[in-house]
Amino acid sequence: MKNLILTLVGLISILSSYGQDLTDALRYSNGETQGTARFKSMSGAFGALGGDMSAVSINPAGAAIFNLSHGAMTVATQSVSNDVFYGSNTQRLKDNSFDMNQIGAALVFNNTDLESSWNKFVFSVFYEQLQNYDNQFFAAGSTQNSIGSYFLEYADGLRLDEITALEGENISQAYSGIGSAFGSNYQQAFLGYESFILEPEDNTSNDNTTYTSNIAAGDFYQEYSYAATGYNGKFSANLGFQYDKNVYFGINLNSHLINYERSTYFYEDNTNTGSTINQVNFNNTLLTTGEGFSLQLGSIVKVNDFIRLGLTYDSPTWLRLREETAQYLYTLEDATNLEAEVDPAVINVFPEYNLRTPAKITGSAAFIIGTSGLISIDYSRKDFSATKFRSNSSSDYFRQQNATISNSLKVANTIRIGGELRHKKFSYRGGYKLEQSPYKNTATYGDLKGFSLGLGYDFVGARLDLAYENSKRSMDHRFFNAGNLNTSRINRSNSNVSLTLSMSL
Repeated sequence: MKNLILTLVGLISILSSYGQDLTDALRYSNGETQGTARFKSMSGAFGALGGDMSAVSINPAGAAIFNLSHGAMTVATQSVSNDVFYGSNTQRLKDNSFDMNQIGAALVFNNTDLESSWNKFVFSVFYEQLQNYDNQFFAAGSTQNSIGSYFLEYADGLRLDEITALEGENISQAYSGIGSAFGSNYQQAFLGYESFILEPEDNTSNDNTTYTSNIAAGDFYQEYSYAATGYNGKFSANLGFQYDKNVYFGINLNSHLINYERSTYFYEDNTNTGSTINQVNFNNTLLTTGEGFSLQLGSIVKVNDFIRLGLTYDSPTWLRLREETAQYLYTLEDATNLEAEVDPAVINVFPEYNLRTPAKITGSAAFIIGTSGLISIDYSRKDFSATKFRSNSSSDYFRQQNATISNSLKVANTIRIGGELRHKKFSYRGGYKLEQSPYKNTATYGDLKGFSLGLGYDFVGARLDLAYENSKRSMDHRFFNAGNLNTSRINRSNSNVSLTLSMSL
């Protein structure tokens, strides 16, 4: 999709408004460490364990558990299966991807001063993928709500001369000029007018602010295709310290990278009496890039030989994001075969904005069963209503979005449980996790539940680990952020297989 956007021939429109909303805020606030195979096979319950590169990613004190310098690299496959219910029909679509989602090393420096209580410090650097955005789904069905309502909602109250081309302007120039002068909302009304979906009540007056739809009421067959790709990645530098024999501290300084690309295609067809528009094709693309910073503070205490306790604070992530969009609209009247192709061939560039994702606190406990195995539990708490947009140039708009976030999102708790049994050189692992929905209305976005299994084999100075993880969540998906189109219901299953090679350095 990125290549598609970059190769569009046309103008670049610098918009004076924003298009971000709650779903964008949640997308970049809801990542988790993908991690090593050992980490994944125990559902990420590693906050009190340490001794694993991904354990360092969730509790920086975990680096100080290493006795020897350590390195690890992980490759993984992901399979996302979506069952989409829309208009009494169900469609299934799968998407598969392959990636290297973790690599890192920890260097252990022992203190040669035997009189000091500080036994060692550890310096680590690593990369972790927090979220893989690769996803596809398809919805199709018949409803009684039309895409015409989308354009009507944007046009309502706007002057006709603000959503139409000036004399001598072509489509590209008008679309770009309207976006630069008034913003993306006016561009949507312009698309609706130029495609003949919108009919002004008085098309001879520039003062007209009332519109109707040329798509008559009735039944509509609709299709919606969604394709996304990209990642949320984190580069980290870590310092871990061991004090005395039983206390460990650590800090992570994190640099975040965001790359998200999405393309959607909507098709609608009708044979309703009175419709002068019988077919609509609407294509939208989005590219989001950005970077950010966060830090983590953590500690682990060995209460005795059997119990370890961990505590981690994850600061908010401060992100700086940029967005580009492109649109295409085509309509057809069956009776006269009259077509309207509105192809601005314009890249909309939105002003840069900031997003602060919520902080998180995690408490952990691990129970060590000698050399035979362990059981580990992590509990996390994250207040998604604290997510905030910010921009110097559009404070009123983001103030409204922040109010929507505060009213719609809530505190979400996560619990992870993992276990490991060891027999000779083999390790057998399993885990379970439950992540509460960040929405107050959990009917529209459900809890995430998942389980994991894994196997490890120890070589001399190295270990090979394999993990399988599956998680499921149900949610509603709204095709557009305006209009009265039906929402689709998605039952999503996410499976991944991870393979990690780790070794002493």
